[in-house]
Amino acid sequence: MSASLLAPLRTLPVRAIGVAARLGGSGGAPACTGLRTYCQRMSQLSGLVFRQLFEPVSCTYTYLLADVKTKEAVLIDPVLETAERDAQLVKELGLKLKYAANTHCHADHITGTGLLKKMLPGCKSIISKHSGAKADITIDEGDTIKFGKFYLDSLSTPGHTDGCLTFVLNDKSMAFTGDALLIRGCGRTDFQQGSPNKLYQSIHQKIFTLPGECLVYPAHDYTGSTVSTVDEEKRLNPRLILKEKEFVYVMNNLNLPKPDQIDFAVPANLMCGVQDK
Repeated sequence: MSASLLAPLRTLPVRAIGVAARLGGSGGAPACTGLRTYCQRMSQLSGLVFRQLFEPVSCTYTYLLADVKTKEAVLIDPVLETAERDAQLVKELGLKLKYAANTHCHADHITGTGLLKKMLPGCKSIISKHSGAKADITIDEGDTIKFGKFYLDSLSTPGHTDGCLTFVLNDKSMAFTGDALLIRGCGRTDFQQGSPNKLYQSIHQKIFTLPGECLVYPAHDYTGSTVSTVDEEKRLNPRLILKEKEFVYVMNNLNLPKPDQIDFAVPANLMCGVQDK
């Protein structure tokens, strides 16, 4: 791939290319921008509680899902600084938090898992067995996270890290893609076992084979976007419409700064939060 293809990509709007460049917490990236309007429930299934929550420093989304009848709940990608907020919401809604699940070992923030376990006894931490991190439960491709009548299927989607998972709701109406697939972007691949080839294959062979109308909820967004769909990203994501060889070239030539919090976030997240110590 020639530099002529890389140059236009670098001049695309922030939503198209800057988001992907930043993912993983690269330093010196643009601040979070844009108004976020959160939906309460986007699944076609009845009886599901859904909340999309935001942490502005690392631009991280945390997702709360629960069964209305049994009150069993799961939190995806909690952040330390907003753990008290999340615990308060769980209590206000009368829910029982069964699991705090991380899509991977984050480099741009410390997980709120450890603190949530202390504030909400009975909550168990979950992470991929390929992440190298400690947790109450380690899972792999094909494992499920059950809460009431609902469950999340686990897809192994490495490339940003070896331990990246995508969680798919049982009716395939929602996919929580972590740092693998973003809205018009993707996770960086230049640290923590990153591999552009693996990431390209994970997205195309796993996430892009989900139904086109499946809603895509990433772990981060920096432009105010809250949700996309599999079909949108297949058609409009500037990184993922490239051929694999071109994608690899782009990812290998981003020359991004090191994530701001990586030196203390990763060691803490390998313990599922410093509060576990």
